[in-house]
Amino acid sequence: MSESPEDDVDQALDADRTPSERVDVCVVGSGPAGALVAHRLAEAGHDVVVLEAGERFEGDRRERMEQAIRPAFGPGSVWDMGGERDAFTTRGDRRYPLNASRVKGVGGTTLHWQGMVMRLHESDFRRRTRDGVAADWPIDYDDLRPYYAAAESALGVAGAADNPFAPPREEPHPLPAFAPSYSDSLFAGACERLGVATHSVPNARLSESRGDDSACVGYGTCKPVCPSGAKYTAERHVERAEAAGARVLTRVPVQRLEHDDAGERVAAAVYATPDGSERRQEARQLVVACGGVETARLLLLSRSERYPDGLANSSGLVGRYFMDHLFAGVGGVLGEPTRQNHVGFLTSESHQFYDDPGAAMSGKGGSIPPADDDLGPIKLEFLNYAGPSPVETALSGDEWGDELLETLRESYGTHVAMGGLVGQLPRRENRITLDKSRTDDHGNPVPTVHWSLDDRTRRTLRRANEIQRRILEELGAEVRWTVGPSNTGPAFHHMGTTRMGTDPSESVVTPRLRTHDLENCWVPSSSTFVTSGAMNPTLTIAALALRVADHLDAEL
Repeated sequence: MSESPEDDVDQALDADRTPSERVDVCVVGSGPAGALVAHRLAEAGHDVVVLEAGERFEGDRRERMEQAIRPAFGPGSVWDMGGERDAFTTRGDRRYPLNASRVKGVGGTTLHWQGMVMRLHESDFRRRTRDGVAADWPIDYDDLRPYYAAAESALGVAGAADNPFAPPREEPHPLPAFAPSYSDSLFAGACERLGVATHSVPNARLSESRGDDSACVGYGTCKPVCPSGAKYTAERHVERAEAAGARVLTRVPVQRLEHDDAGERVAAAVYATPDGSERRQEARQLVVACGGVETARLLLLSRSERYPDGLANSSGLVGRYFMDHLFAGVGGVLGEPTRQNHVGFLTSESHQFYDDPGAAMSGKGGSIPPADDDLGPIKLEFLNYAGPSPVETALSGDEWGDELLETLRESYGTHVAMGGLVGQLPRRENRITLDKSRTDDHGNPVPTVHWSLDDRTRRTLRRANEIQRRILEELGAEVRWTVGPSNTGPAFHHMGTTRMGTDPSESVVTPRLRTHDLENCWVPSSSTFVTSGAMNPTLTIAALALRVADHLDAEL
């Protein structure tokens, strides 16, 4: 007899965790990259096994949504993050709150992502050539262009061809864009008076129903929970992979990868089961798709006599060049309702300052002065921010009854805010390492995130705040808060820890995303990004995964 309802679910769904006989492909991780690769290859007739460290989340998503908004529950509890299993440490001049963003389970971090999906700009692939900084990618936009289109179709992206700064495309988005919110219309007027262009945001959420999947119904709790299922999660492609014959094992964290006697191929993934035993899954091809932090950690944990510094790490660069996007924001209040609580996701933004962040703008309402500094890309967003949570206001205040009600009426729904993402250049000292002084629930060293900001990033954050403040002033808002260089935080986009390149001494994977050191180990991940840009990375991750799936299909 099981000890809890959770055990009953676990036994019913995943009782058999014995390894399959040697399969064509073993995929580690069931986030967007792993799910897309598994689905594409299973549909092509290949024998695929997926190993997922976390659980398969079942049950009513509305209950999870209610848990997310109740103060009695911590943020990590919504998707069962935390504890020894997810322990980490952090070093550098910035603390990195790793567990605030990731999810271990079928679907990965797409279970609670925002769902914004933009293509990188052509300039992002050529930062050394264009700007004299960092390095160029060994592939360019045209290499990913058809895979971007395929990824948009797979994720069910709603969007419009109204962004004058976007890279070229031949086909429309699969679904029509969401209409701008009322608050977006207020920002649009202020931006137009300053000469700043606004445009729609492509979203991986359904603006129209698609098959059995519902269109967005406006719950407004997109992060951390979409109760309707309109927002894409990788669960969709995991289910399709299973329908095509793939086998998915949950709660089987991979402990290490083992190579063959020659040290030229990965022979097996060794995973732990809930009863404490270890099993070996052998495969002809091995795909590591467990995120920018855990991918690097797994390779570092997979030490051997042949590879004493970790698997695929002859360059010494596994874990190096960790990057994230930094948040810049300015907010305040208007003397009128902004109705931002009607929408839970972004519908408008501006890429005006992406490729030329120092550009001056002027219009009938005034101007934004130029900046002469060396800056990185800036993506500006018009946040759907209605103000502090009414629950938070009620719990933290001293008022009761009618007085509290009046305060809530006055303070909620009149706020406006702008956010932005600022790109971070790759630096060797920003990295993922193993902390041997602290271990997880299986006795493995936990990951350490070494994270600091450079002066160029700080200058770009200041520039973003300058632009944001000027737009809010033009809007007539009273500025109440600023998030800039001194109090910025990450967007939780883990990039750069297994960078791609043509030189094995300067990179971890080839332009096809196969490791230089092992001929059957593939890494479709943002960890392979050479530079970060300032666009949300998931669409590029999906495009890279589909490209890897094509390469693997040809190999098999």
